[in-house]
Formats: sequence, C-alpha cells, structure tokens
Amino acid sequence: MLAKISETRKDFDDDLSKTTDIQSLEEVRLKYLSRKGLVPQLFENFKDVSRVEKKSVGQALNELKNYTQAKFDEAKEKFEAAAKNEKESELDLTLPGRMKTLGSRHLITQTLDEMKFIFKGLGFSVFEGPELESDYNNFEALNFPDDHPARDMQDTFFVTPKFLLRTHTSPVQIRVMQSMKPPIRAIMPGKVFRNEAISAKSYCLFHQVEGLYVDTDVTFAELKATLVAFIKQFFGKDVVYRFRASFFPFTEPSAEMDVWWQPKGKEGRWLEVLGCGMVDPNVLINVGIDPEKYTGYAFGMGIERTAMRKYGIDDIRILFDSDIRFLKQF
Repeated sequence: MLAKISETRKDFDDDLSKTTDIQSLEEVRLKYLSRKGLVPQLFENFKDVSRVEKKSVGQALNELKNYTQAKFDEAKEKFEAAAKNEKESELDLTLPGRMKTLGSRHLITQTLDEMKFIFKGLGFSVFEGPELESDYNNFEALNFPDDHPARDMQDTFFVTPKFLLRTHTSPVQIRVMQSMKPPIRAIMPGKVFRNEAISAKSYCLFHQVEGLYVDTDVTFAELKATLVAFIKQFFGKDVVYRFRASFFPFTEPSAEMDVWWQPKGKEGRWLEVLGCGMVDPNVLINVGIDPEKYTGYAFGMGIERTAMRKYGIDDIRILFDSDIRFLKQF
C-alpha cells in the first residue's frame, strides 16, 4: 500500500508538470482528485489494510491528499493569474472612453409640460385623479344617464359593472368641483383608456388635458379668448383656427376648435384640436354648485394628437414604440 501511494504521488507530479493551461490542469484534477480519482480510491482501499500498517498508511494517505491538493491549487492560481494578465495586456488604455447615452423626456411629456406651462401662465392650477374610476364620476355626474346614446360614443373598459378605466379626465373635474368652492380654474392632465381598434390615428391608451373654469358670470367669449391664447402660444401666433358647433353631454352650448394644417408638399386641411363648451347646469347641480349663481366652461384635448399636429407626425403608434431613433429627434 505504501508503495502504491508513493507511485501515485510520482505519477501525479509527472502529469502536473505536463499541464500547460486550465483545461489540461482540470484533466489532472479529474484523474487524481475527483470522487472517483486515484487518491479517493486509495482511501477506499484503506479498509483492507492490516491493523499493524494502518497508522503508517493512514499518515501517508493524508500527506498524499494534502500534497496533491496544494500542488493543484498552486498550479490553478498560476494559470488564472497568467490568463488575467494576458487579458489585461489586450486592453488599449489609449482608446477614448465610451460615452454614456443619456435619456431625454418623451415627446408626450414635453408636449404636456409645454401645455401646463401655458395654462399655468393663464391662471390655471393642475389637478390629477385616479385612472380607475366609478361609473358615476365618469358618466352619470357628467350628464350621461344609463340609457343616454352618448355612452355609445366611447367604448369603455369596465372592470366591474360600476368601475372602469376612465375614458376621459373629466371625472377629475367632478372631484375638484365636489371638494372646492368656486372660483375654480384648473386643468386635469392624465392617461385615459378606450376600447378602440389600434390604427395610425387611434390607440387604446392616450393622454388628455382638460380644463375647467367656474365662477360668476363666466361667458363663452372668455372660453374662446382662453383657447385662442393657448393655441397661439402653442402653435405660433400665425396659426389659423376656427370654432364650429358640436355636441357633448356635459356642455351646452358645445363647440370644437380646428386649426389649419398644411404639411410640406401636401394639401392643407382643417384638423380638430379640442372640444369645449359651457358647463351644463345639470353637471353643476350634480356636484352641489348653484347653476343660478355660477356658470363655467370646460375644454379637453388629446396630447398625442396635438403633438402630432405640431410636429408633423402621421402615425400615433410611433409615440408608443419606444424607438430611440424617433425619440432622439425631439
């Protein structure tokens, strides 16, 4: 047994001296130190050694195990250090460093920030509300009875029969009027959701900014003046616009505002930018405001479509694609 131990140690030294890299060293480990290697096999045969030889053989086995493990660890450390030095030698420290790419605000965020800046300058405060709304705040309080045909104008994502993903930010108007007393002058930006087919002109998720002004003796002329001031700051003082009659359940009378848009090399046309009108007296009654004493106006516009018209974008879907080539342009 002692002769076998001595022979194994000599063979180990010979094989270790022939190793040239980590891979060949691993072959030596498998041959001698793995579970079924030569050294563990010697320990397995130790049970057959006579009682007289056990002490000397056991001591020799332990010395062999410690010796082979130490030599293997030493060789492994040497090869790993050499590999590290070789890798470091491949680095060209004269090369310039890699520039970090910094993100920027999304075009929707930029457009919203510009809108808020303009309206704040006109005396409006900013309010936000939950995206999961009650049917009452989203429809009923805004003069949409259960059987009102105007409900069909908006395809709604209902979560329960009484709760839904809001289809406009008008519920925030209800919340503001319920919690504050006139005068109220506020805008309500946020996400809205409608179950619409996705196309170049429509998406199931988009953003809105709605506005509300309630006080004594508020007139439609003030509404028009406010909106004209906004679009001249947003689109430029030379913008061509028009108002035309429309219908919304929560305003009466109601109107839509169009701007003249003529892309380069294409035929010009009128494009709707917002809807507006005088707050319907029924809405004021629903929130506990006396319509005999107070009047108000409201308006609303889509941020995506407004940005598309300002920057000449013809497909709304690109605003949600996160294509860095597009985003870098703004």
